[in-house]
Amino acid sequence: MKKQLILEDGTVFVGEGFGSETTTMGEVVFNTGMTGYQEILSDPSYCGQIVTLTYPLIGNYGINRDDFESISPAVQGLVVKENAEFPSNWRSELSLDAYLKMKNIPGISGIDTRKLTKIIRKHGTLKGTICGIDENPEEIIATLKSKSLPNNQVMQVSTKTAYPSPGRGYRVVLVDFGLKHGILRELNDRNCDVIVVPYNTTAQEILSLSPDGIMLSNGPGDPKDVPEAIEMIKGLLGKVPLFGICLGHQLFALACGANTEKMKFGHRGSNHPVKDLRTGKVALTSQNHGYTVTEDSVTGTELEVTHIALNDGTVEGLAHKTAAAFTVQYHPEASPGPEDANGLFNQFLELVEAEKKEAVTNAKA
Repeated sequence: MKKQLILEDGTVFVGEGFGSETTTMGEVVFNTGMTGYQEILSDPSYCGQIVTLTYPLIGNYGINRDDFESISPAVQGLVVKENAEFPSNWRSELSLDAYLKMKNIPGISGIDTRKLTKIIRKHGTLKGTICGIDENPEEIIATLKSKSLPNNQVMQVSTKTAYPSPGRGYRVVLVDFGLKHGILRELNDRNCDVIVVPYNTTAQEILSLSPDGIMLSNGPGDPKDVPEAIEMIKGLLGKVPLFGICLGHQLFALACGANTEKMKFGHRGSNHPVKDLRTGKVALTSQNHGYTVTEDSVTGTELEVTHIALNDGTVEGLAHKTAAAFTVQYHPEASPGPEDANGLFNQFLELVEAEKKEAVTNAKA
């Protein structure tokens, strides 16, 4: 079954179709991870995107029940060099092709993914369509140029109602902008009493849950498309310890007066080196984002830059100078990827504990 991947710049790739036969349109991005395709496919932060995997062989260990980052994937399509039709792994339950068919996600294989990645690196992310071989490329290109991509991705992937994930430790309200289950897992492993709430929950509603700490999750799209979340963070700052990841980091920056901008092709992979400016230590991190906090905009705010990306110098971490709040651009839950930064969850809970002790001391005084 031949298929086409058509880009808005006029480039056409012809390859073999797998997965769903449906036609799809999205922002074409690339991820450099050698493994972790199951986590990538089920990461809500890829909502609206067609993901190109630069590692040449994908699907060789199949799909299992344990490695999903969400129940319903939001990715628009998958592009690979070679699709392994017959996976071999003791945990494998079905093939990549079968999974994509089940979730109605189209895939295309057998194209030059190195060439495609170079195009994106040179020109930036592009709109693209995966479609049948009989479709007219000129008509598809005209459609791609005339249509705008959706800007309501967070609304699409966030939970619609609040739900608990009970524990006997500190109560953490986790704001879901496109939550990866790995974040919830790390909090559960630390016995936190977690309440997950929708992206548009107000500060007053969150404070009414009597949280000991608040987490701002990852998520897709432009942080400026979620103004209600920015206002919510302003209402929480300084009242409860706060930890933000990825989109949560960007929203926190906007709430504190800094600015964000779209990157040329973003950071998507599982081996990005990040330096902690306070300790000098370097961690290898898992990343998936297309926007960044502009470093110059941090000047004059109550924020300080705590981490930078060693590949391009972009901002990877922030801390508030007076409030108990910090954020990182990368994924400390590492799904998929290295676990160098996993200790940030402990750092967050230590901050929660310190704030509670200070509150008790002040009450006695």
